[in-house]
Amino acid sequence: MPKHIRINGVEVKPGQQMTINIPVARLHTHTKMNMPLQVIRGRRKGPGLFVSAAVHGDEILGVEILRRLIRHKPLKRMCGTLIAVPVVNVFGFIEHSRYLPDRRDLNRFFPGSEKGSLASRLASIFMTEVVDNCTHGIDLHTGSNHRINLPQVRAHLDDARTRDLAVAFGAPVVINANMRDGSLRQAVMEKGIPMLLYEAGEALRFDEAAIRTGFKGILSVMRRIGMLPEIPAPLKTIDPLIARSTVWLRASKSGILRTRILLGDAVRQHDRVGVISDLFGDNEEELFSPVSGVIIGRLDIPLVHEGDAVFHIACFEEEKITEHPLDGYEEAAAGIR
Repeated sequence: MPKHIRINGVEVKPGQQMTINIPVARLHTHTKMNMPLQVIRGRRKGPGLFVSAAVHGDEILGVEILRRLIRHKPLKRMCGTLIAVPVVNVFGFIEHSRYLPDRRDLNRFFPGSEKGSLASRLASIFMTEVVDNCTHGIDLHTGSNHRINLPQVRAHLDDARTRDLAVAFGAPVVINANMRDGSLRQAVMEKGIPMLLYEAGEALRFDEAAIRTGFKGILSVMRRIGMLPEIPAPLKTIDPLIARSTVWLRASKSGILRTRILLGDAVRQHDRVGVISDLFGDNEEELFSPVSGVIIGRLDIPLVHEGDAVFHIACFEEEKITEHPLDGYEEAAAGIR
């Protein structure tokens, strides 16, 4: 990292901590909209890490993770630079919406363009002002559309540096996730920067276990890349399950879904995971898991239409999920230093 970095024309020197508001656009009322971020620079040189949240405006769990991270006292001994961006999609955040005012998904418009749509311009600003000042990245997300996710890291595991950080994060499940065209992760990885995507919880809600897992995971990554000193007595951790693929189980008909399957539960191929019926309980139709694996996401309301994504399953061999229970991940997330 350079001795001095400049964001929105503001120079941040080693040893400084500064909040910077980056102009994004104006509302119809001519009111300025800014993307706020905080830059924390250690006195000693080291890597540059950005941690971003609310790329989807209703995914607010990462905002709380970043609040706790910024206030974490050991950061005073940090090497390098931390750029914390709690709300990237400020428009959606205000409106409790996943999208921008033009209904575009910001995470499909990276790396963006200075002369494109609002989404494209916001993406370009983020790449120029944040990503270009960093050597590593972590993006925080939650489930959407009434879905909830088990804490998990998604990453390009064929890249050795990225895989190392994904395992170090300490989430219960690590998934080798394909790149999505226009995503922040794709744009960052194309610059040769290792990046993780943390998924946990649900939109517009806080989940304490998911928050703690994310907070502890970021600190673990910072230690792995040399931004924070190692802990003499390591905290309790779990070895994540690593999945090369996932599948969605979809509703076979419209109706009311009844299930007792929880996040983190292991299922075997052909296990019954739910029943869909009409309002009176007639015309029941059972749902069966198409694979063996672990439930990493599920629909959080019982009302379904035919084709709705109901359960997200990370695929594993039966022996692996039997030998590797996930019951202890909340306990492992509780201790943070």
